[in-house]
Amino acid sequence: MLKVAVVGFGKMGKLINELSVEQNIEVVSIIDPNKKIAYCEITEESVRNADVCIDFTQPDAVLDNIKKYCQLKKNAVIGTTGWFDNINKAEKLVQESGTGLIYSANFSIGVNAFLSIVENATKIFNKLQEYDIYGLELHHRHKKDSPSGTAKILAQIIKDNITIKDRINYERVSGQIESNVLHFASVRSGEIPGTHQIGFDSMADTIELTHRARNRIGFALGAIKSAKWIKDKKGLYNFREVFFNIILPQRH
Repeated sequence: MLKVAVVGFGKMGKLINELSVEQNIEVVSIIDPNKKIAYCEITEESVRNADVCIDFTQPDAVLDNIKKYCQLKKNAVIGTTGWFDNINKAEKLVQESGTGLIYSANFSIGVNAFLSIVENATKIFNKLQEYDIYGLELHHRHKKDSPSGTAKILAQIIKDNITIKDRINYERVSGQIESNVLHFASVRSGEIPGTHQIGFDSMADTIELTHRARNRIGFALGAIKSAKWIKDKKGLYNFREVFFNIILPQRH
């Protein structure tokens, strides 16, 4: 049975803990400086019995956390977003320590299937010049980053596959938008778990691809499956790059 340390005991950390029995993992440690629980920091003692650390903390804490995982020779799953400007530093730490780490802007199994669907769709619409394309994402008002990491991935997929789009605008548009600009808008309100929509619009019709999260279970399951996969591996991995290697074996 895989033994994990849950680092960050917010909504995602609590959900991973709740799902642990049915997912055949054992949570041996819970670490959070803001909660009255057993451990308030990452130390040799707090992660001693863990095979993998699953981190859903804060963007400004992630790089320091990764340093600690590497020093303590612990593999990790990083589900926190908003820190990817430091990815090169993280990769160097992981390589030098000989540990394994997997990260993602979104560990949801459904979202990663959605990314592949959007990629295939954009290749088709690249040949249909009468269609323009847009993106929209909605999240709860507590989310700290905007646009979402998933929105950025979707926008880059579109930019890479739609010849006419060579610039992305995540900000408010005043006036007419240029044809080479992909507009990807964000909304923050209430308790929305997460919605991402890609639209292809023409004079004749509109085609929309939408992923709408009902809850956070898909994210938690993806993180747990990633923890099982990364246990004995070395190096830095993006969940999207190895998504099918992680998910498809579960079907046999």
